[in-house]
Amino acid sequence: MNDRNVIILTDENGHDVEFEFLDLIAYRKKEYVVLAPIKDWDGQVVILQLDEMDGETESYMSVENEFVLGTVFSLFKERNRDYFTFE
Repeated sequence: MNDRNVIILTDENGHDVEFEFLDLIAYRKKEYVVLAPIKDWDGQVVILQLDEMDGETESYMSVENEFVLGTVFSLFKERNRDYFTFE
């Protein structure tokens, strides 16, 4: 049995893409999800800002701010240093 937390997102071309949920990071009163593509994963992660629309619906927004991306990724690495090997 597979115990991965899978999230399916639709890309800009309307294709569904499966991601494994790795972590939820809180930073500056916002929450960010850290995801890994299930197909063709090259070791890089995707970081998206979580926007809860209501109690049951969430949306994810891309993060354009490089500082925020770097900071969230650093927090992710610190929290998960026992589970992943980072270069």
